[in-house]
Amino acid sequence: MKKVVVGLSGGVDSSAAAAILHNQGYDVIGLTLWLMKGKGQCCSEGMVDAAYICEQLGVPHHVVDIREVFQTHIVDYLVAGYSAGITPLPCSQCNKTVKFGPMVKYAREQLGSSRIATGHYARITYNEATGRYELLRAVDRNKDQSYFLYDLSQDLLAATVFPLGELHKSETRRIAADCGLKTADKPESQDLCLVESNGSMRAFLDKYLAPKTGEIVDVGGKVLGQHDGVHHYTIGQRKGLGIAAAEPLYVIGLDAVNNKVIVGDRMKATELECTVQRVNWVSIAEPSTPIHAEVQIRYRSNPVAVTVIPALGDRARLVFDEPQFSISPGQAAVWYDGEKVLGGGIIEQG
Repeated sequence: MKKVVVGLSGGVDSSAAAAILHNQGYDVIGLTLWLMKGKGQCCSEGMVDAAYICEQLGVPHHVVDIREVFQTHIVDYLVAGYSAGITPLPCSQCNKTVKFGPMVKYAREQLGSSRIATGHYARITYNEATGRYELLRAVDRNKDQSYFLYDLSQDLLAATVFPLGELHKSETRRIAADCGLKTADKPESQDLCLVESNGSMRAFLDKYLAPKTGEIVDVGGKVLGQHDGVHHYTIGQRKGLGIAAAEPLYVIGLDAVNNKVIVGDRMKATELECTVQRVNWVSIAEPSTPIHAEVQIRYRSNPVAVTVIPALGDRARLVFDEPQFSISPGQAAVWYDGEKVLGGGIIEQG
């Protein structure tokens, strides 16, 4: 019997993934990562629900305490980024460093399994011609999470199964209900666990960063208003500026050193290109020449045409066919060839 370690958060997706594999004859072992102190979807209540699901399925359940890892690689990373005037994306880093990496390590060393599975909506295939595992979008484009998974290595892709990649969310809930799982009707969780556990990103940041009054200025340096901390703002933001103007104004820059929020019209928040760092070429080997692809510069943004130009080290330059609005440093840019994730990286400050 094939053994697989299933990451269980206590939500319907991971529960259904475990049930699917169990019904397919796999020797399922549940594994929950204890990420945060206090309340949270993936912690307190989630651990209880995950344990209950394992009891329902008649499979063992393990809990691994990696709160210190989560604190260092996610919480501290977020706080440092926001205080420096960028808008970090923690999920891709969390998937690789906090979740998939430790899960594979624990599965191999403690549970005797070479395979893990999660409830992510994405697909993995193996290309015989290139000898590489390829990361693909999920069939359900509304739930597709491949954007957050671009940083997974070939080793992690080789060890991972995504049972929900071919399903729509409605099918997942139906399977959970058919299996009588407690989580079948559990409400949808937010994409970011820290927001869910704190109520909002602002509330989370206010626990770590004290208010610091500064000026909101235009590109010429004219003072238009006041703010209570650059960490409360992001590039492209329009609402919540608290200033009156003849035309709509957007955040176009965050000067953390001088504690200024810079605003301008929409055109000034639009760029034709950007650079990315910490690039991971996931489904293909790094090309030696520019490639044409489609890129998402935010999770919910539509893919747009781009030329990806590899640079020295782990960097690349993205040149868009059409100028793009609200390119936010710290967020991920992920480029695709159709359904295939070619690679991605973190947008640098201009």
